[in-house]
Amino acid sequence: MDPLGANLNIVDVYSLPDWANTEVPTYHLTDAEQVSKFPYREDINKRIILWNGDITKINTVGIVHATNETLSDRNPVSERIFGEAGEELRHECRRNIKTCRTGEAKITKAYNLPSRYIIHTVGPRYNLKYKTAAESALYSCYRKVLQVARENEMKCLAIGVINSVRRGYPPQEGAHIAIRTTRRFLEKFGSVFDAVVLVTGDIDEEIYGEVLPLYFPRNKDEEQWAVSRLPNDVGNENGEPIIEERQIRILTNPAKPDSSDEEEYGYLLPNAHEDIEVDISEVGKHSFAVMEGDHDKVRKEKLHSRTTEEQLFVVQQRRYNRWLQRARQTDLTEVAALRCLYQSGVDYFGRPVIFFVGRNFPAASIDLDKAVLYLIQVMDSIVNKDYVVVYFHTLSTPANHPDLSWIKQVFNLLDFRWKKNLRAFYIIHPTLWSKVLTWFFTTFTASSLKTRVHTHAGVKNLYNLIPPEHLDIPPFVLDYDMKVNGPDYYISGSDDTKDGL
Repeated sequence: MDPLGANLNIVDVYSLPDWANTEVPTYHLTDAEQVSKFPYREDINKRIILWNGDITKINTVGIVHATNETLSDRNPVSERIFGEAGEELRHECRRNIKTCRTGEAKITKAYNLPSRYIIHTVGPRYNLKYKTAAESALYSCYRKVLQVARENEMKCLAIGVINSVRRGYPPQEGAHIAIRTTRRFLEKFGSVFDAVVLVTGDIDEEIYGEVLPLYFPRNKDEEQWAVSRLPNDVGNENGEPIIEERQIRILTNPAKPDSSDEEEYGYLLPNAHEDIEVDISEVGKHSFAVMEGDHDKVRKEKLHSRTTEEQLFVVQQRRYNRWLQRARQTDLTEVAALRCLYQSGVDYFGRPVIFFVGRNFPAASIDLDKAVLYLIQVMDSIVNKDYVVVYFHTLSTPANHPDLSWIKQVFNLLDFRWKKNLRAFYIIHPTLWSKVLTWFFTTFTASSLKTRVHTHAGVKNLYNLIPPEHLDIPPFVLDYDMKVNGPDYYISGSDDTKDGL
């Protein structure tokens, strides 16, 4: 192993400023003091370091290597680690480790690196259908990495970003899991570590800088500022994501049946919840104890007692939830294989970006019901918050164009979240046909979305809206764009920069 002094680029971990000694903004608080789940603790903050740099150059006891199941991932960080460590690391991985399952952590020597050990871990692939599994697996990665470091008495540990954009994991969501898991571990075992370095790249550094104060507030004012900005799910006492499907639902008054149909489907009507006084004479009259007659008739009477708008809302939600249930039970692998609809990372505001590739959608031959089911399966969890859609009309033909009547039916099926949270809809390489159809649809069917639809002659503008490493654009789109617009298009300035944001 080369002496440490031979490499002048090596960074001494103790020369880096800890989180407790970073500059804290001035907060002007007006709300009453609230109890925080992550109170200010200077002793923990002194053990955290946020650093943007090359993990192979930092002088710590251990570093973390995010890789794939066979420890052969081809990404810049992995290649630097194996290149700097030398062939002995490859030999140990092949001979002793061989494989590492998603969510696990394995340890090797670091050989020619400044650190003594490398902890290898495998982050999850992010699939919206299995989002909760991905969250649990990513939590497991960070938790087990910290456990391995503790078991091997690593006083200093450098942890790179384990959630990978290449595997589709949204960086903002990954940062929350990484930082809160680290916080909870240090609360219990903080004395084990002198320093835990969170190593980032340029994009992740900004995200981590925004998320760190939420879980590691640097004073009491920042603690209070962070309370209202924490996500709803901050995990359990270890930082592990809480999966609602595994929770037991306990009714406030189990002897009294639920009073609103919409609760059955998980959606609430405006003013649906009111304080209800319980009449003791009603206890025991639940349908489990007594047959109460024609329940369908009772439901109809409840429905007719509502306003027309409320009735339409309930009926629409029931219809959508039936489709959602079908989507979860139907094998849609054939539709997924078309790769006509998929998430391509997030934009500069952290909003999920959905790509729809028109040429890959065989409208004339596909089972349109399955197409709708796949749309719902992919999008249902995304539309709970702001999102963006990019539609590539590139080289599509009439065989790729569904009837307008079908598009209207699908639009009317989708529930209010889809329309409320869509922030922008970009059409790339539009034709006269697509422009006319868009105008007609947004004028007579979806007027509320008219200002959110934008057309662009090429892909250039996407680079102003979405980080390039998040753009998974089909090669044929890029080839066509270069052919039609030419290389000068990319250096002549934007045609409509950052509209619709």
